[in-house]
Amino acid sequence: MKPILAALLLCAAAALAPASAKTPGEVEVGQTLREAPLQGLNGPSRKLSDFRGKPLLINVWASWCGPCRQEMASLERLAWRDGAARFTVIGISTDDYSANANAFLKGSNATISHYIDSKLMLENMLGASQVPLTVLVGADGRVLEKVYGAKAWDSPEALKLIAKAFKDPKIAAAR
Repeated sequence: MKPILAALLLCAAAALAPASAKTPGEVEVGQTLREAPLQGLNGPSRKLSDFRGKPLLINVWASWCGPCRQEMASLERLAWRDGAARFTVIGISTDDYSANANAFLKGSNATISHYIDSKLMLENMLGASQVPLTVLVGADGRVLEKVYGAKAWDSPEALKLIAKAFKDPKIAAAR
Protein backbone atom coordinates (compact mmCIF):
# COMPACT_ATOMS: atom_id res chain seq x y z
CA MET A 1 0.00 0.00 0.00
CA LYS A 2 2.83 2.44 0.83
CA PRO A 3 4.46 2.28 -2.67
CA ILE A 4 1.10 3.12 -4.26
CA LEU A 5 0.61 6.09 -1.93
CA ALA A 6 4.14 7.32 -2.67
CA ALA A 7 3.52 7.03 -6.42
CA LEU A 8 0.26 8.96 -6.10
CA LEU A 9 1.97 11.71 -4.12
CA LEU A 10 4.73 11.96 -6.74
CA CYS A 11 2.15 12.22 -9.52
CA ALA A 12 0.25 14.91 -7.61
CA ALA A 13 3.45 16.90 -7.01
CA ALA A 14 4.38 16.67 -10.70
CA ALA A 15 0.92 17.84 -11.71
CA LEU A 16 1.23 20.91 -9.49
CA ALA A 17 4.75 21.82 -10.66
CA PRO A 18 5.13 24.72 -13.09
CA ALA A 19 4.88 23.81 -16.78
CA SER A 20 8.43 24.91 -17.51
CA ALA A 21 11.38 25.39 -15.22
CA LYS A 22 13.06 28.76 -15.16
CA THR A 23 16.42 29.05 -16.86
CA PRO A 24 19.44 30.55 -15.03
CA GLY A 25 19.21 34.35 -15.06
CA GLU A 26 15.86 34.37 -16.87
CA VAL A 27 14.24 37.75 -17.42
CA GLU A 28 10.52 37.35 -16.81
CA VAL A 29 7.58 39.14 -18.41
CA GLY A 30 7.56 42.73 -17.15
CA GLN A 31 11.31 42.87 -16.58
CA THR A 32 13.89 44.60 -18.77
CA LEU A 33 16.38 42.60 -20.83
CA ARG A 34 20.02 43.01 -19.88
CA GLU A 35 22.73 43.91 -22.38
CA ALA A 36 24.01 40.99 -24.43
CA PRO A 37 26.29 40.55 -27.43
CA LEU A 38 24.68 39.12 -30.58
CA GLN A 39 27.03 37.09 -32.78
CA GLY A 40 25.84 37.54 -36.37
CA LEU A 41 24.97 34.54 -38.53
CA ASN A 42 23.71 36.14 -41.74
CA GLY A 43 24.88 39.67 -41.00
CA PRO A 44 27.07 41.68 -38.66
CA SER A 45 27.28 41.12 -34.91
CA ARG A 46 25.44 43.62 -32.73
CA LYS A 47 24.41 44.29 -29.16
CA LEU A 48 20.89 43.67 -27.86
CA SER A 49 20.67 47.34 -26.84
CA ASP A 50 21.06 48.33 -30.53
CA PHE A 51 17.41 47.35 -30.94
CA ARG A 52 16.05 49.70 -28.25
CA GLY A 53 13.69 52.44 -29.35
CA LYS A 54 11.45 50.15 -31.42
CA PRO A 55 9.44 47.06 -30.42
CA LEU A 56 11.30 43.80 -31.04
CA LEU A 57 10.14 40.27 -31.80
CA ILE A 58 12.86 37.72 -30.93
CA ASN A 59 12.44 34.16 -32.18
CA VAL A 60 14.64 31.56 -30.49
CA TRP A 61 15.15 28.48 -32.68
CA ALA A 62 17.45 25.60 -33.57
CA SER A 63 18.17 24.03 -36.95
CA TRP A 64 17.31 20.53 -35.63
CA CYS A 65 13.89 21.67 -34.32
CA GLY A 66 11.05 20.71 -36.70
CA PRO A 67 8.51 23.22 -35.30
CA CYS A 68 11.16 25.98 -35.47
CA ARG A 69 11.76 25.19 -39.13
CA GLN A 70 8.01 25.19 -39.82
CA GLU A 71 7.39 28.66 -38.40
CA MET A 72 10.42 30.32 -40.00
CA ALA A 73 8.62 31.15 -43.26
CA SER A 74 5.80 32.88 -41.36
CA LEU A 75 8.38 35.05 -39.55
CA GLU A 76 9.83 36.06 -42.91
CA ARG A 77 6.36 36.94 -44.22
CA LEU A 78 5.66 38.88 -41.02
CA ALA A 79 8.85 40.89 -41.41
CA TRP A 80 7.88 41.86 -44.97
CA ARG A 81 4.22 42.79 -44.29
CA ASP A 82 2.94 46.33 -44.48
CA GLY A 83 3.13 47.67 -40.96
CA ALA A 84 6.13 45.50 -40.06
CA ALA A 85 8.30 48.63 -40.11
CA ARG A 86 6.69 49.38 -36.73
CA PHE A 87 8.80 46.64 -35.09
CA THR A 88 11.91 44.53 -35.73
CA VAL A 89 12.05 40.74 -36.13
CA ILE A 90 15.25 38.86 -35.31
CA GLY A 91 16.17 35.22 -34.80
CA ILE A 92 18.46 33.65 -32.22
CA SER A 93 19.81 30.18 -32.99
CA THR A 94 20.66 27.91 -30.06
CA ASP A 95 22.65 25.56 -32.29
CA ASP A 96 26.00 24.43 -30.94
CA TYR A 97 27.61 24.90 -34.35
CA SER A 98 27.14 27.97 -36.51
CA ALA A 99 27.62 25.83 -39.66
CA ASN A 100 24.37 23.98 -38.90
CA ALA A 101 22.45 27.21 -38.34
CA ASN A 102 23.95 28.84 -41.45
CA ALA A 103 23.09 25.82 -43.61
CA PHE A 104 19.47 26.05 -42.48
CA LEU A 105 19.33 29.81 -43.09
CA LYS A 106 20.76 29.43 -46.60
CA GLY A 107 18.25 26.71 -47.41
CA SER A 108 15.35 28.81 -46.13
CA ASN A 109 16.47 32.00 -47.92
CA ALA A 110 16.33 33.94 -44.65
CA THR A 111 16.38 37.72 -44.95
CA ILE A 112 15.75 38.77 -41.34
CA SER A 113 18.81 39.12 -39.10
CA HIS A 114 19.80 35.98 -37.23
CA TYR A 115 22.33 35.54 -34.45
CA ILE A 116 23.83 32.50 -32.73
CA ASP A 117 23.86 31.91 -29.00
CA SER A 118 26.49 29.19 -28.66
CA LYS A 119 27.26 30.23 -25.05
CA LEU A 120 23.58 29.99 -23.95
CA MET A 121 23.57 33.55 -22.61
CA LEU A 122 20.46 34.65 -24.52
CA GLU A 123 18.81 31.24 -24.27
CA ASN A 124 18.97 31.50 -20.48
CA MET A 125 18.08 35.20 -20.29
CA LEU A 126 15.03 34.77 -22.56
CA GLY A 127 13.87 31.59 -20.82
CA ALA A 128 14.24 29.24 -23.77
CA SER A 129 13.82 26.02 -21.82
CA GLN A 130 12.18 24.77 -25.01
CA VAL A 131 12.20 25.98 -28.61
CA PRO A 132 10.73 27.61 -30.49
CA LEU A 133 10.25 30.55 -28.16
CA THR A 134 9.15 33.95 -29.36
CA VAL A 135 9.66 36.92 -27.06
CA LEU A 136 7.91 40.24 -27.65
CA VAL A 137 9.95 43.12 -26.27
CA GLY A 138 8.82 46.74 -25.91
CA ALA A 139 10.78 49.67 -27.31
CA ASP A 140 12.15 50.21 -23.79
CA GLY A 141 13.61 46.67 -23.62
CA ARG A 142 10.89 45.30 -21.34
CA VAL A 143 9.65 41.75 -21.98
CA LEU A 144 5.95 41.97 -22.85
CA GLU A 145 5.06 38.40 -23.83
CA LYS A 146 6.64 34.96 -24.22
CA VAL A 147 5.12 32.43 -26.60
CA TYR A 148 6.39 28.85 -26.45
CA GLY A 149 5.78 26.60 -29.43
CA ALA A 150 5.40 27.17 -33.14
CA LYS A 151 2.92 29.70 -34.50
CA ALA A 152 1.98 31.08 -37.88
CA TRP A 153 3.31 34.56 -37.09
CA ASP A 154 1.61 36.20 -40.05
CA SER A 155 -1.84 34.80 -39.16
CA PRO A 156 -4.65 37.13 -37.99
CA GLU A 157 -4.46 35.56 -34.51
CA ALA A 158 -0.72 36.20 -34.19
CA LEU A 159 -1.03 39.72 -35.59
CA LYS A 160 -3.65 40.52 -32.92
CA LEU A 161 -1.32 39.18 -30.23
CA ILE A 162 1.57 41.28 -31.54
CA ALA A 163 -0.61 44.40 -31.91
CA LYS A 164 -1.93 43.98 -28.36
CA ALA A 165 1.54 43.42 -26.85
CA PHE A 166 3.05 46.39 -28.71
CA LYS A 167 -0.10 48.50 -28.11
CA ASP A 168 -0.29 49.27 -31.82
CA PRO A 169 -3.61 48.29 -33.47
CA LYS A 170 -2.25 49.29 -36.88
CA ILE A 171 -0.06 46.16 -36.87
CA ALA A 172 -3.10 43.86 -37.02
CA ALA A 173 -4.84 46.07 -39.57
CA ALA A 174 -1.98 46.25 -42.08
CA ARG A 175 -1.97 43.91 -45.07
